[in-house]
Amino acid sequence: MRSGAVVVACIALSSAACVGTGAGSSASQLPAPVAPRATASSAAQSAAPAASELTVYAAASLKAALEEAEVAYEAAHPGTDIVVALDSSAALETQIEQGAPADVFLSADTANPKKLVDADLTDGTPITFAGNELTIIVPTDDPAGITSPADLAKAGVKVIAAGDAVPITKYATLLVANLAKEAGFPADFAAAYAANIASKEDNVKSVVAKIELGEGDAAVVYVTDAKASDKVATVDVPPGANVPATYDGVVVKGPEAPAGRAFLEWLAGPDGQAILGQLGFLPPS
Repeated sequence: MRSGAVVVACIALSSAACVGTGAGSSASQLPAPVAPRATASSAAQSAAPAASELTVYAAASLKAALEEAEVAYEAAHPGTDIVVALDSSAALETQIEQGAPADVFLSADTANPKKLVDADLTDGTPITFAGNELTIIVPTDDPAGITSPADLAKAGVKVIAAGDAVPITKYATLLVANLAKEAGFPADFAAAYAANIASKEDNVKSVVAKIELGEGDAAVVYVTDAKASDKVATVDVPPGANVPATYDGVVVKGPEAPAGRAFLEWLAGPDGQAILGQLGFLPPS
């Protein structure tokens, strides 16, 4: 496989339908990688073991960050070819448990990496490499008139969500519970929000796409997903109600574990953090 290839994997449980471009999509179907904003440090460069190919399974919300990280890391480590597969963290974790050939797993939560640790499938313990927060997105023309998070409970509003096992859904559920306690929100806010959910998508990128196309009125997504789209507007949530998202990564047992460890440590280090930070991710806490 040529260097720099990025594979968007439409990996899901056997009962789930693929969305987006589908498994095996070529690199030409993705935005071209842009020049890296940071270069790897000489220390990381000398410490990283050589590898012909490193397969990284990553949460869909990391798409833009990994496009840049791939270019930067490969430039600093000649001979290493990073191949990225993107989907919901839950779907990817299941695939790895079933034997999918991942070397590194980058999740939008801490629970899915822990499942792999508990199954004795990892080389070492998880590393927290990024954080995120939540926001509400609406189409730029905002046909439903969503001006406040409380409007998510209005009758007739079409909320786009993700599947129950997808990390963004777990974070959104916590956010809704927090909002229900805020002054000015209806007592039945959580129930009304749930009743307004019009569809549940495979991952957060599919949620954003639905809003971009005007196929829904609003959705709860990561701040970084909203920042990456020029086809949505945002509705801020009260800071006291927001929910921090924690991104953990693990190295999967196998012959490329040393190379996988080097990449994960690089991503959590200064050079990886420079890329993540400029795209709106928060530093590990």
